[in-house]
Amino acid sequence: MTSIYQVDAFTDEPFKGNPAGVCILEQAANEEWMQTVAREMNLSETAFLYPDGKGYNLRWFAPDTEVDLCGHATLASAHILWEKDFADKKDVLEFHTKSGTLTASLKDGWIELDFPALLEEESEIPEGLSEALGIEPVYVGRSVFDYIIEVCSEEELRAIDPDLTRLSTITTRGFSVTALSSSDEYDFVSRLFAPAIGIPEDPVTGSAHCCLGPYWMKKLGKNSFTAYQASTRGGVVRVQVKRDRVLLSGKAVTVIEGKILF
Repeated sequence: MTSIYQVDAFTDEPFKGNPAGVCILEQAANEEWMQTVAREMNLSETAFLYPDGKGYNLRWFAPDTEVDLCGHATLASAHILWEKDFADKKDVLEFHTKSGTLTASLKDGWIELDFPALLEEESEIPEGLSEALGIEPVYVGRSVFDYIIEVCSEEELRAIDPDLTRLSTITTRGFSVTALSSSDEYDFVSRLFAPAIGIPEDPVTGSAHCCLGPYWMKKLGKNSFTAYQASTRGGVVRVQVKRDRVLLSGKAVTVIEGKILF
């Protein structure tokens, strides 16, 4: 039987943050089986990992498709490896993924992920985007994964009630909407909608912050941020931009542990 866990990532409270599945394997598994398990878990992503040399081979599956980069499921994977004693808490974990080698380390109770920076370029507003989100963007850019959309205030961001059917007709992984925070506690806030890959709204999106960090660095002239993703569940991401890398830090809580019987 195969062990599987559900972990709430980018939070220190159960039932907050972003839930991810973590499936620990002894060796590589069939892609169709992994996709079926991810669909059964019905979380924004389920991570599948097994020992590979000095590190771990890691893949991420949304309910409808495999994805190339996922922050919260990587954070959840590191959390499980340490919590369940698959690895020593002093170890720097290496994950071999479709986005290259990623690392995780434990620092003062926070899990720090070393991810690639994802730069955006200014883009024309896709047809139907403003209507689907019900906003007039301050700025629209595009990274390799998502559209980056700045709006004028946190209040406007929180009020968005998207037309997901219309959004899903625009070719992209997701729509990362962001604004300056109205609170002194955070530097910026965001929400992410990804209906095209089966995720109406992602609770907390690590990979989006690989782009949001460099974006706000250009605007604010600093490289370290505390960010809040303002979904219903909500979550906190510490972000530090270091040249072509972004360090994402968060906490995690295990909420379910089980076995796959089939």
